[in-house]
Amino acid sequence: MKSKRITLLLLAAIVLLSVAIPPPEGLTREAWILAGIYLAAIVGLVSKPYPEPVVMLSAVALSCFVVAEFDDSPIGSLDVLSGYASGTTWLVFSAFTLSAAFVTTGLGKRLAYWFILKFGSTTLRLGYVTALLDLLLSPATPSNTARAGGVVFPIINSIALVLGSTPNETPCKAGRYLMINIYMVTKTTSYMFLTAFAGNALALQLMSDIFHIQISWAGWALAAMPLGLLMLAVIPCITYIIARPELKKIDNINIATAGLRELGRISGKEKALVIVFVSALLGWIFSRHLGLNESAVAVIAMVSALIFNIISWNEVLQNKGGWNTLIWYGGIIGLSATLNKVGFFQWLASFMSAHLDFLGPGNSTIVLLLFLSIVVRYLFASGGAYVAAMVPVFATIGLITGTAPLLFALAILFSNSYGGCITHYGGAAGPIIFAAGYNDIKTWWLVGTVLALLTFLVHILLGIPWWDFLLQQNML
Repeated sequence: MKSKRITLLLLAAIVLLSVAIPPPEGLTREAWILAGIYLAAIVGLVSKPYPEPVVMLSAVALSCFVVAEFDDSPIGSLDVLSGYASGTTWLVFSAFTLSAAFVTTGLGKRLAYWFILKFGSTTLRLGYVTALLDLLLSPATPSNTARAGGVVFPIINSIALVLGSTPNETPCKAGRYLMINIYMVTKTTSYMFLTAFAGNALALQLMSDIFHIQISWAGWALAAMPLGLLMLAVIPCITYIIARPELKKIDNINIATAGLRELGRISGKEKALVIVFVSALLGWIFSRHLGLNESAVAVIAMVSALIFNIISWNEVLQNKGGWNTLIWYGGIIGLSATLNKVGFFQWLASFMSAHLDFLGPGNSTIVLLLFLSIVVRYLFASGGAYVAAMVPVFATIGLITGTAPLLFALAILFSNSYGGCITHYGGAAGPIIFAAGYNDIKTWWLVGTVLALLTFLVHILLGIPWWDFLLQQNML
């Protein structure tokens, strides 16, 4: 309680200082106060004196009050609330509903056991089974916590116990490798699709507010998939070398057969979910040809799942992750759009331009800022909080240095995910997996650092030329 009171006093102080201190030259008093509220909201998202939705709703309400106090304001309360009408917000919420259907219908478990049956005859191959399953679920699962922690982790944890690997007595037998591999894989699949991590859509929206760029679902996948597939091909192997398991062979047939037998015959809901899932993927890929945007496709897929009783409305209501995201994402997008309309980001760009004139427009600046983004990501325990706090800052720096907008945007957008693999608290799935007790901090951080730096090099050496090629071909 004492810590909470201190945090609340800090948040109040940030807002009060923005009211008491005159705005800097070139910035209106309204914009200055709104920026103070935004900063307090970001600090609140990181420190979490209250859940994220409460923090953001408080910031939205206070911003509405501030806007109403300025008679000459160029914006209104509806601008502050505009995030809840944003397609980005509804894209993420609809995808959350689809991801919940994979759990409630049992299709996620069925796919996992099928992969284990066909490919999981060794511990190393089981690591690749984890990668395949996560990759398959990722396009329709914006919560990597639900994907890795809710679907993959319980199954792999059960397998580790069946193999005789326990957290206290025999963690190195198989469990340590299998657990850490889950997390490293999901931090890679999270940047491969726009809908694979809830922070992706938010980051893209924040980038768009500053750079005025557009990247389609298909364009994002085209830019990320070759790099992600390359990393998925080596992550289980590198993790295997560093956290080498004692057990090499496993009885995958009996394990998978028992799991599939427990699930029973494939249900009609599972079959219908496959159809909806594939249709959603095709809709996102060909959205431009269909005359629909990605958000509309997601809403159509969600409604289809509800109408055909694949998932019930009560199950949607119980999906706390989706509703939490709807509230705080809509809030942060609305506040960001408001700051953009009152000229805060333009002022910030001019201010930083005067102090960062040593940075040029070349790819070397992209490399430097990308590396810095990974270092800063190490400090954040929440991917969403990192996106809300740092993406506008890096985007503004990129804008004033004159870097190629799309190249720089893709580099930063993807680093939001893989930058979090360094620590065991770099994403919400990390504490779930780490709490199983198989892993030690030293091994986890070593594997995470190696993979983060390797991904960084891959994105610099192969990613930038690939994105430049796609840009020249007008394929983004």
